Amino acid sequence: MQRTKMAGYQATHFKWECDGKVATITLNRPERKNPLTFESYAELRDLFGKLRHAADIKTIVITGAGGNFCSGGDVHEIIGPLVRMQEADDMPGLLDFTRMTGDLVKAMRHCPQPIVCAVDGICAGAGAIVAMASDIRIGTPRAKTAFLFVRVGLAGADMGACAILPRIIGQGRASELLYTGRVMTAEEADRWGFFNRVVAPEAVLSEAQALARELADGPTFAHGITKTCLHQEWSMDIDSAIEAEAQAQAVCMQTKDYGRAYHAFVAKQKPVFEGD
Repeated sequence: MQRTKMAGYQATHFKWECDGKVATITLNRPERKNPLTFESYAELRDLFGKLRHAADIKTIVITGAGGNFCSGGDVHEIIGPLVRMQEADDMPGLLDFTRMTGDLVKAMRHCPQPIVCAVDGICAGAGAIVAMASDIRIGTPRAKTAFLFVRVGLAGADMGACAILPRIIGQGRASELLYTGRVMTAEEADRWGFFNRVVAPEAVLSEAQALARELADGPTFAHGITKTCLHQEWSMDIDSAIEAEAQAQAVCMQTKDYGRAYHAFVAKQKPVFEGD
């Protein structure tokens, strides 16, 4: 597969900015708290798919504009059309939509770049899922995260929530949030491990980008292996996981970055990783 460059990508339904090896995606409908539409779902899915083959982007930050992360699916542009599909008994159309939204999470989990999510304000529905599907989450004291599908008559089982959320915060806590649809406060999200840290609203994006730059300067091939193992080992027994990691680490030992780290250590210098 040919490697591509993504720095020149032109986004249509959100902002896409690159600073060196770090790309920032900004959900950018602040007047509506940055809801997703059919089009933005699909573009995000396709973008994360393309990032699997990007040569220039090493880490990704995703955030929202205007003091909120994402309010979920747009009531008028998504919920309304879905209700009309339901009224027309269009089960294939409904299933096409739910599979498409799930494909976004799959694309996020399968792209090798670490994804750092900067969460401020409202983080609800599909927005909470996007945060959940990221690798690392940095929040603010005013962040309000809600998996509120049950409030609109749907199951909490949406876009992988029943598989992923319990692994982050525990089965009992995830069950409560998915059954009730209540808000998880920033204090709970921090204490339960959903947020890696909580910082001031004015610092959340810069903190996320600083962490992304730190990761981008690391051994990016090895980061991709780590992300793959974190994902695949959910369904493995311990013996299988240990064997998978033995094979993965042997592959990493063949990279030039592994040699660079050794020679830098011998020379008492900081290694400069190049991702190969």
